Amino acid sequence: MKSLDVKVWGVRKRNTKKSSYDVRWIVAGNVFSEQFRTKGLADHYRSKLLRAAHGGEEFDTVTGLPDSMVEKAASLSWYAFALRYLAMKWPHAAPNTRNGINESLTAVTMSLLDDRPGRPPEELIRRALRNWAFVLPGPDDRELPDEIAHALHWVSKASRPLADLSDAAIARAVLDTLKLKLDGTAAAAETVHRKRRTLVNALHYAVDLGEFKENPITGIRWKKPKVAGEVDPRVVANPEQARSLLTAVSYVGGYGRARGRRLVGLFACMYYGAFRPAEAVGLTAADLKLPETGWGTALLNRTRPSAGKQWTDSGETHDDRGLKNRPAEEVRLVPIPPQLVAILKRHLDTFGTAEDGRLFTNERGGVVGSSTYYRVWQEARALALPPAAVASPLAARPYDLRHSALSTWLNAGVDPTEVAARAGNSVEVLLSRYAKCIDGRQEVVNRKIEELLREYE
Repeated sequence: MKSLDVKVWGVRKRNTKKSSYDVRWIVAGNVFSEQFRTKGLADHYRSKLLRAAHGGEEFDTVTGLPDSMVEKAASLSWYAFALRYLAMKWPHAAPNTRNGINESLTAVTMSLLDDRPGRPPEELIRRALRNWAFVLPGPDDRELPDEIAHALHWVSKASRPLADLSDAAIARAVLDTLKLKLDGTAAAAETVHRKRRTLVNALHYAVDLGEFKENPITGIRWKKPKVAGEVDPRVVANPEQARSLLTAVSYVGGYGRARGRRLVGLFACMYYGAFRPAEAVGLTAADLKLPETGWGTALLNRTRPSAGKQWTDSGETHDDRGLKNRPAEEVRLVPIPPQLVAILKRHLDTFGTAEDGRLFTNERGGVVGSSTYYRVWQEARALALPPAAVASPLAARPYDLRHSALSTWLNAGVDPTEVAARAGNSVEVLLSRYAKCIDGRQEVVNRKIEELLREYE
């Protein structure tokens, strides 16, 4: 039945441990209410009810909603749509990209849940979404633990309509939640941008499905946190510092155990060849030409990035992929200097290769994990650098060796086009991110300026 007998009351704050706000209204003598996490959302919902009542819309006596809102309530829910989007993206996404999509969809889903009776604990909802809902095979294609099944059933009922995102206030509130970590503190700018990119991409798909005429997020005037697009020059090591760090790596873990010695070549590839860590991890003996003297070459064609088992098709921790942002079979020829040639020859003579030809292995012969080489690197920094430098950002991460290599080449006067080709970057990315002075280079530049000025004194 429909009725024009409507009275909308004000917003009332509930006295609970977690702040929530009620909107209450009467249709044909029956009281209805909805709960919201913020007063802004509650006020917005109340205003929509008032607009419908003042506009003469009929209200449904069963749901308590005006005709316009009943249509929205019957539309596809955000959660149901998110599952469809994930199924579309998953087969073509890299493992770490799948992890990022999962994290983003979880965050948006948490922000689009109504407060319905029987709400499970927040941690359980998040775990159910992160580990079961937004992973393939999906929740409908495998057996779920009872508490997970109950949590996801509640989510499916509590998820707000996808169409709600066409409301600017709701869309803005969702974007604002992406700026915060679970503890309420500000999230890293890059994390916020990544989550927003996933949401925008998902809603492009919704447009393709006919759920929206245009993407509702792209029109929102929302201040995005600024992402640092350039490499921090403080992380860049000069050649002397880099050599000291590589020497220190060989001392980590003792000589016999060789926890550090077997990884010297891995870090040397990052510094002398500007390899990405995953490229160095996947390097095989067949990829190398190591002459007795002079420069050698490395023909890069595979990467072994670290990812959780749930994100890879193989179920292994390390995926086996082509080069980053390149077609699967593309290769990159990188000339390697005599210093790196000598280090790699010494590594092969000492440790040989794994069964599949890989140069670098962990102590059990497996693929070197990022956590393994990161721990070795931190121990090496403590051995090689003075305390003030250890506390600084200087070469704080293994990836900073690549930054150091590219900055060194550019400062040596190498043409940016050649540097970009060796690094596997575009020239635009190279010049915007990597054109930084190496540590201590300012003194050399200052001397040259002084000499020039003296000529005119």
